[in-house]
Amino acid sequence: MNESFQNQNQMPNQNPNNNPIQNQYQGQVLIQQNAPYAVASLILGIFSLLTGCLFVGLILGIIGLVLANKGTALYIQDPAKYKGYGMLHAGKVLSILGIVFGAIGLVASIVSIAIGGSLFFVSDIIDELLWF
Repeated sequence: MNESFQNQNQMPNQNPNNNPIQNQYQGQVLIQQNAPYAVASLILGIFSLLTGCLFVGLILGIIGLVLANKGTALYIQDPAKYKGYGMLHAGKVLSILGIVFGAIGLVASIVSIAIGGSLFFVSDIIDELLWF
């Protein structure tokens, strides 16, 4: 029962035991490797979320998204050769979230600097008006 439940929750190209799989068309054994750039995009996506309110999160998110797109393109060319597409997809999603949070943090920083600078300017004008 446990095996049938485990087999139902797998993707079609997923290899459950990380064993070499038989290529049905050519009769040769293929050893699957992780999707290209999957680990790098996942790590960059996580760090972009952790540093999302800083400018660094925006940069890490952009790099992670570029790597995830390259990895997806390579995975689509030969999906039987690779495993770990979920890790690649998670890296892409986390990188996009990191870019969004980084952009929000950047805009908030610019607005706070602009408002803070204008408040100091307004307070100087008020001080000059009140003290003459």
